[in-house]
Amino acid sequence: MSVTTLDEFVEAVTAYFPEGNLDLLRRAWHFSEKIHKGHFRPCGEDAFSHPRTVAATLVRLKMDVPSIAAALVHDVLERKLATADELERELGIQILQLVEGLTKINTIIYHKAEDRQTESFRKMLLAIARDIRIILLKLADRLHNMQTLDCLPQQTQLVMARETMEVYAPLANRMGISWLKSQLEDLCFKHLYPAEYAELSRQVRAFKTDASDQYVQSVKEQILQKLKLQGIEGNVSGRSKHLYSIYRKLQRQKIELDQLYDLIAFRIIVPSLRECYAALGIIHAEWKPISGRFKDYIAMPKSNMYQSLHTSVIGPYGKRMEVQIRTEEMHRIAEEGIAAHWMYKEGRFSASGKDDGHLGWLRQMVEWQREVDASREVQVDPHVDLFPEEVYVFTPQGHVRELPKNACPIDFAYAIHGDIGHRCVGAKVNGKLVSLKTPLHNGDVVEVLTSPNQTPSKDWLKLVKTSKARNRIRHWVKTQEHEKSVELGREMLEKELRKYKMSLNKMLGEPVMGEAAGDLGFKGVEDLLASVGYGKLSAGQICTRIVPEDKLRAARPKLPGISKVGKVLNKMRRKPSGSAIKIQGIDDVLVRYAKCCNPLPGDEIIGFITRGHGITIHTADCPHLLESDPQRRVEVEWDRNTKTTRTVKIQVLCHDVKGVLAEITTAITQCEANIVGARVHSEGRKAFNEFDLSVENVEQLQQVMAAIRKIKGVYRVERIRDRHAE
Repeated sequence: MSVTTLDEFVEAVTAYFPEGNLDLLRRAWHFSEKIHKGHFRPCGEDAFSHPRTVAATLVRLKMDVPSIAAALVHDVLERKLATADELERELGIQILQLVEGLTKINTIIYHKAEDRQTESFRKMLLAIARDIRIILLKLADRLHNMQTLDCLPQQTQLVMARETMEVYAPLANRMGISWLKSQLEDLCFKHLYPAEYAELSRQVRAFKTDASDQYVQSVKEQILQKLKLQGIEGNVSGRSKHLYSIYRKLQRQKIELDQLYDLIAFRIIVPSLRECYAALGIIHAEWKPISGRFKDYIAMPKSNMYQSLHTSVIGPYGKRMEVQIRTEEMHRIAEEGIAAHWMYKEGRFSASGKDDGHLGWLRQMVEWQREVDASREVQVDPHVDLFPEEVYVFTPQGHVRELPKNACPIDFAYAIHGDIGHRCVGAKVNGKLVSLKTPLHNGDVVEVLTSPNQTPSKDWLKLVKTSKARNRIRHWVKTQEHEKSVELGREMLEKELRKYKMSLNKMLGEPVMGEAAGDLGFKGVEDLLASVGYGKLSAGQICTRIVPEDKLRAARPKLPGISKVGKVLNKMRRKPSGSAIKIQGIDDVLVRYAKCCNPLPGDEIIGFITRGHGITIHTADCPHLLESDPQRRVEVEWDRNTKTTRTVKIQVLCHDVKGVLAEITTAITQCEANIVGARVHSEGRKAFNEFDLSVENVEQLQQVMAAIRKIKGVYRVERIRDRHAE
C-alpha cells in the first residue's frame, strides 16, 4: 500500500496501531510541510517529498507514531530549516532525540576509506545503544536517497553506493528486513556496475516471457491443488530473485543465466507450524528433492530472526525450482524484521524479554566498540568482524554462540570469557577431542578444556577469526614481552652500574632516572628499561646520563656501548655478495625475502630480525609483519646501485579464444621480462593463466601488467601474494 497524503498516513497507521498518537502525526506532517515549502531537492522535486517518502517506508514497517513523526522532520536540523528548540516545542523531546541521533550519523566527515568505515560503524553503534529506531530511520532515509541518486554528480553516486553496499545493506539484512536489503543492493549494483546491471536486466527481462508466466501460474495451481487435497489452506506466490542476488550467484558459481535453476522461487504461506512441515512433505512426495538443497530455518533461525523452510526440487517439465514454506507470522517477520518484535505501550518503544535474545548481536557490537576504544594498538577490519557469515555452535549447557565462518575452538573460548581463552589447552567438539585449529560448523557442541598453567601462544593469531580473540591474544603477548624486556633491561643496567660501584635499586628512587627517561623520549623509567632489554639502547648509554661525572672519569675508558640489535646485526655479517638491501647503514648482512609478500625492488619494505636467519624483508603492508614484535623491526631500503632480479607471480583472467595466450606472452617479452613458469586452465568461456615472471623492479612489473590489460579479451590482471606463507 502506497501512502502519500495525510489521510492515507492516518488510515494506514490506525490499521495496525489504533491507540497511536494521531495528533502527533498530524502536527509533524503540518510542521514539516510548512518549513519545507519553497525548498527543492537536487532533482527539482518538492523538498517535502523526501521526508514524506521516508515516513511511508516506516509505515510499511509498521513503526510507532514517534518514529513516523521523526521521519517527517528528520532533515530539518541538518538542513537548518528549524532549530532544536523549535523542534522540541512543536513535537516534544522524544522526536528531538530521534532527529538528533540521525543528524549525528549524517554529519560525519569522512577523510579516507578505512577511517570512514570505522567511524561510521562507531557512530551507528552508539545510535543502536540509545535507540534502535534511529537505525531504522537511517535505513529508510538511505533507501530514498539511493532511489533519487541519479540527480547527483557521478563521484557522489559512487561514494554513496559503495558505502550503502558495505554498511547499510548488510545492516538491513541483520535487522531482518529482506525487501529493504534487496532494494538497497539492487540500487548499489546499478551505480557501481552499470554495464553488468544493464546486461543482466536485459537478460532477465528476456527470460520472463509469456511462457515463463504460464509456467509460474501452472505450478502455483498444482501446489494449491495438492495442499487442498490434504486439507491445508495456503497461499502460493511465485517471485523472481532480485538482480544483485542473481549476479552474485552467477559470479560465485561461474555460470550463465540460463544455467541458474532457481531464478524463480515459489513461496507457500500456511496457517501453522505443523502445516509447514506437512506442506514440505507434500512437495517432496510430488517432486523429487535435490540433495543438499534443504534448509530448516524454522528449527535453526537466522540471527536476524528469519524463519522458513527452503527446499529445491525437480518440478514440472523437469525444471528445477526453489520452494519456501512459512507461516503468516514468519512472513511478517521476514518483511518487517526487527520492527515486528517491538511493542508499543503508552507511547513508549520497548522490547520484550523474548526479543532481547534476538538482539544479543547488538550488545556484542557495543562490547567490541568499548574494546576498540580501550586500546590504540587494536586494528579491526570491519568487513571481517561486523558482518561475517555466521556459524552457530552450542555450549554443553545448550546456549547458542554466534561466531564467524571458519572460527576455531579458541574463538569460542574467548567468546565465553577472556580467562577461559587464555587457559584453553584443547576442546571437545560433539564429544570428540579435536585440535585447536579445527573449524567449527553449525550445530557443533563445543566443550573447552583448560589448564591453570596454560598461556596464550603467538601462533594462535594465525588461527582465530574474531577481533575479540585476536585483541586479547595480542594484548597478552605484548604485555609478556614488555615485562620480559623490563626484567632483562634491569639486569643489564644493574650489571653495568656495578662497574661504577653503584646500585640500580638505589638509583631507581633518584630523580635523575626520570630525567634520563624523559630526555630520551620515554614516558617513564619502566619504558626506559624495556628499551634496554629490547636492545634499542645500551646500558652504557644510560650510564653516561645517570652516573656522576667524577665516577665516569675514574672508571677505565671503555668503548661506547653497542646495542643488542647492533650485536645481532654484527653476528649476521657475511662476505660481500652484492645484496640489494641496505640495513641501517650496515652492509653485507644475511638477508632473505619473505614468501608471504614477496617484495620487489621499488616496494616499500621493512626488515624483521629473525633469530638465526638474519634479516627477513617484508613489504610494509604485509599482514604477518603487522602481527610481529615491533621492537624487532629495522629500517631497510633497496640499494639502487645494485641490480637484481626477483620472481613474481601474476594471474591473468581472459576470454578463452584462440590467440589470446600468444598475445599475452608477447606483451611480457616486449617489456623485457622473462617467463620462468606458467600454468593455464579453462573454465567455460574463461581462461585462468598464472605466470612466474623474472623482473628487476615494481616499475617493470607495472609495465608488464599495463601491457597485458590492453589486450582485447583480458578481464583482469593482478599480482599474486601468498599471504599464508611465512
